[in-house]
Formats: sequence, structure tokens, C-alpha cells
Amino acid sequence: MLRSLFAFKYRLLFPLLLVIALILGYPLAYSFWVSLHDYRLTAIAQARWVGLEQYFTILAQNASFWNALRNTVIFVGVAVGLELGLGLWLALLLHRKTTLFRNFFRSALLVPMFVTPIAVGLMFRFLLNSQLGVVPAVLRAFGIEVDWFSARNALLTLALIDVWQWTPFMVLLLLAGLESLPEEPFEAAKVDGASSLQTFWHLTLPMLRPTIMAAVIIRMLDAFKVYEYVYAITRGGPGESTETIQYHIYRVGFLYFRLGEASAMSYVLIAVILVLVIMLFYALRRESLAQR
Repeated sequence: MLRSLFAFKYRLLFPLLLVIALILGYPLAYSFWVSLHDYRLTAIAQARWVGLEQYFTILAQNASFWNALRNTVIFVGVAVGLELGLGLWLALLLHRKTTLFRNFFRSALLVPMFVTPIAVGLMFRFLLNSQLGVVPAVLRAFGIEVDWFSARNALLTLALIDVWQWTPFMVLLLLAGLESLPEEPFEAAKVDGASSLQTFWHLTLPMLRPTIMAAVIIRMLDAFKVYEYVYAITRGGPGESTETIQYHIYRVGFLYFRLGEASAMSYVLIAVILVLVIMLFYALRRESLAQR
């Protein structure tokens, strides 16, 4: 009886697994096949097998790829780091029952997260425009001149735009983690006379660490896919100072029509992200096991 129920359960799952295999499996397999060919959209009939040659060329000789990967890593580090720090601070404030208008701010903080990234990029493109933008005009009134999209500042500007949009997501995860913590250790710490800083450092932070790790993994994976801000605001410029890996792959594949090379770059990026995810997953697992 149990065996038949077990088999029936998996028969019900089979159509879903088949759809997933068709939706994900075929594009992945075909793109990998393309990555092994000198495949150009302008000469599809002349596609020829090159094997792993494009992978070796990308890793050993393609300076633009490594520059785009470096820009992406910097973007992810700055954006996710600021989102974690700001999100944790806001989550702690909203978790306090004495905070005024707590429910209102909980709802209002989520608004940026629901705006599409391409719309956010276009909005900030106009807000930060050096000639017509509201933000530079306000700063000039205080004697502050900032060229937001110079070669030096543009990547940081894009990271700050990402912080504006996705810090609410970090707040949401961390606030859920804070509200799931048991109250008994905090009551005992209060009875023992522990200060707020001591309670946060020795109780809240260690107990919240698995949630923090999970939030960082989710945001890091999403930040690695940054494309809309670059496309809407800078198009990778000035020069290649804001060209992220996703935009570089788009440029090589659909502007230069070298689809085989772009596919190979995509699989190199998948490998890089997979290594980072595995490292963070085992770090999260160690944290979870240490708390048991």
C-alpha cells in the first residue's frame, strides 16, 4: 500500500518534471552546444566546431571579460554589503515595539522593491543628470558638485541605486528572522543587566547569522545578474568602467553577433557563481550545525 502511494506521488510529479526539463534543459543543452562552436548570428550556416577553444581564449586572453567580471564583483560586494548593513539597522528599528508608525514604515519601505529595475534605472538616469537632474541641483545649492556618472563614480552610483531598490528585501528577510528568535534568552540577558549592545553582539547577531547568510546568498545571486541599470543608464560607460558581466555577454552576443563566444562566457559565469554558492552554502550549513 505504502509503495503504491509512493509510486503514485512520483507519477503526479512526472508532468511537472517533464515541463521543467523542456523549459530549462533544452535551452541549457543548446546554449552549451553553441558555446562549443564558432557561432555567429551573421553567418549561422558557417558555424564550425571549436570545442573548448573559446573557453581557453576567454580565460587567458579576453581582458574585457575579466574587466566586466571585476566590475561585477565590485558591484556585488558594495551593493550587498551596504544592503546588509542598512537592512539590519532598519530591521532592528522596525522590530522594536516602541518605534512610532512601525506598521506604516514596514509597508512604505517595501515600495521600491516592486518597481521594475529598468524603470528604476530610467528614473535615476534623469534624477542624477548633471544638467537637468533634481539631485545635482539640490547639491549645488549647498555648494556640492558631484559627477555621478564619471568613470570614477559611475559604478558606485549603480551600486547605490541597487541599494535603494533592494534594501527593503534585505529588511524583509532580516525582520522575519528577528521575529522568529525565541524571547527567553533576551529576557534572561535583561535580568542579568546586559546592555543593548551586549545583547545584540552576543545574542541577536549569533542567533541571526543563518538568516543573514541566507539573505546574502539570495541577494548576491540576484546582484550578479545586474543588467537593467547598466542598459538604462550608462550602457557600460564611460569606457568600460560600468560594463558588468551580463551586459558584456549581451554586447558580445547581440551587438557583435558572436553568439558562441557569448554562450561560453555565460557558462564561465555559471561556474563562478556555482563555486561562490557552494562556499556560502557550506558556511551556512556550518553555522546551522554550530547552533544545534
